[in-house]
Amino acid sequence: MAHGIARIGRDQYRTQIEVGGHALVSDEPQALGGANAGPAPYDLLLASLGACTAITLRMYADRKAWPLASVEVGLHFSRGDDGASKIDRTLTITGLDDEQQARLLDIAERTPVTLTLKGGVTIHTTLG
Repeated sequence: MAHGIARIGRDQYRTQIEVGGHALVSDEPQALGGANAGPAPYDLLLASLGACTAITLRMYADRKAWPLASVEVGLHFSRGDDGASKIDRTLTITGLDDEQQARLLDIAERTPVTLTLKGGVTIHTTLG
C-alpha cells in the first residue's frame, strides 16, 4: 500500500514530503506564519480526493468506451457551525450524455479516497 515520509526542520512550517517516489513540499500560507512554498495540508487532502475522483471516472469511462472529453473536480473544504468538516465536490463533465453523467456522479461517491474519508481512518502513532 501507500507509504510516505514528511520531514520538517527549522524552516517555518515548510515540510518536505516523499510519497510514492515523488518529492513534494507543503507549507502554510503567509497569513499563518508560513512562506506559502507549497500547498497547505488541507489543500493536499483536497488534491488527493480530486485526483482519485478524476482518475476513477476516467478509468470507468475508458472501460465503457464512453467519449469522455474531460472531468473537472471542484472542491471546497469547510467546517460548519457545529465544527463538523465538510467537503463540497462539483463535477463538470464534458463529452457525455445526461445518463452517462449521472452514472459518473454515482461512481464518484464510491471512489477509494471518497470511501476512506467517509468511513474514517484509524491512526496509530508511535515513537520511532
